[in-house]
Amino acid sequence: MSHPVPWVPPILYGVVLVGGLYYASISHAPIHRIAAFAALLIILIGLDSAAGRPRAARIRLPWPSGPTLFAARIVLLGAVAAVDVSGLARILFVLVPFLGLFVFGIRAAVALGVGCVLVLASVFTVSVPSWWYREDYITDLLMFTLGIALATSMAAVALQERQARERVADLSAERERNRMAREIHDSLGHHLTAVGVQLETAEAFAGIDAERSARAVAGARWSATQALEEVRTSIRALGEGPTDVGGALADLVQRLDGGGRKVTLTVTGVERRPMLVLYRVAQEGLANALRHSEATEIELVVTYDERGARLRLSDNGHGFADTAEAGKPAVTAVGTTTGDGVSSGFGLRGLRERVRLADGTFEIATSRTGTVLEVVIPW
Repeated sequence: MSHPVPWVPPILYGVVLVGGLYYASISHAPIHRIAAFAALLIILIGLDSAAGRPRAARIRLPWPSGPTLFAARIVLLGAVAAVDVSGLARILFVLVPFLGLFVFGIRAAVALGVGCVLVLASVFTVSVPSWWYREDYITDLLMFTLGIALATSMAAVALQERQARERVADLSAERERNRMAREIHDSLGHHLTAVGVQLETAEAFAGIDAERSARAVAGARWSATQALEEVRTSIRALGEGPTDVGGALADLVQRLDGGGRKVTLTVTGVERRPMLVLYRVAQEGLANALRHSEATEIELVVTYDERGARLRLSDNGHGFADTAEAGKPAVTAVGTTTGDGVSSGFGLRGLRERVRLADGTFEIATSRTGTVLEVVIPW
């Protein structure tokens, strides 16, 4: 099983290999034990190196699962310790809880660490009489215990860090999906709504006013072209939106005005930088007014000043159904409250999120006499 710190076991194997070979050379150990010692450690190094490769690279032979691979490592570690003449190989057993944590979890790793310490103490008891009176063996056991604790702690920290990175990646992906969903709803959804309204107008005036009907068809064609262009823009640049918000709003209002509706736009002040959020708020507000409120008069006012930009969108429609029936105005402020006094459709939720991310405020009041939406965005 791969883990966040794959370099630790090979380095430890390499150190023990070099130290063991040096000790064997000066102590004139049997050549067969030296050869077995070196071969087993090289196998362990190769095993960990192969385990750390991407799964796609292991195409020739099936690779063992995490528990099977862990068991194979334990068997090889025991074999290395059996043929080692220097006694250095026992330090490799700090890898047992280290590797076990990534396979079985923290509780199993602690149990494995305690077991390794008890096994070493048992080996000392069997092979060295009264070892607990000898300073060198007590020191070896204490250092081994400390190594177990440090290795297990390193593994736990590395695992938590990897899990944190994975959570951040998941959250980032979810946030990007939500952002793209808002882009599709606020841009493409608006244009499709406009197409529907303009085609209805064209149909209504087809036999009454041919010129007005033709203008409505032209407006529907323009909205369809804009929808296609925004889809292409979203694919190319993740929907960055217009750079001239004021001009885009004027063009938008001009196309929606007419056909029994009066849509007006007033812009004051100087736009210091493009504010896509204002354009999206205007799109969603106009789409709601056209789609749901049956408004005949819609007024859009955008004001730029020293502190930022303010957008006010008002209409004379019947408001949201859930508040119009009660006959009472309902107000909700994005960023200052979590309650929803008005319809909680995806469009308004998306606008709330957009305004919140821009450190702005969002207020909407609705009743049977109309709806007023206000947004303030700081520079």
